[in-house]
Amino acid sequence: GERMVKRTFDPGFRIELHQKDLNLALSSARALGVSLPNTAMAQELFNSCAAHGGKAWDHSAMVRALEKLANFEIGQPAG
Repeated sequence: GERMVKRTFDPGFRIELHQKDLNLALSSARALGVSLPNTAMAQELFNSCAAHGGKAWDHSAMVRALEKLANFEIGQPAG
């Protein structure tokens, strides 16, 4: 949370690594006939970050995808 508020997205665990891992989980789930809707949603949010140049961002940058959906950046005063 602190990285999100401070806008510090230097790599810790990069989004591209999460994408790889989540692709493996989703592929396995499909093969087993298991639904993982929250995993799929997380993957789509990471995909959005990657599409905006963020493959190497830290996973805390997922907040950027959520901010785009909400049309609001955290840390800004409401109004």
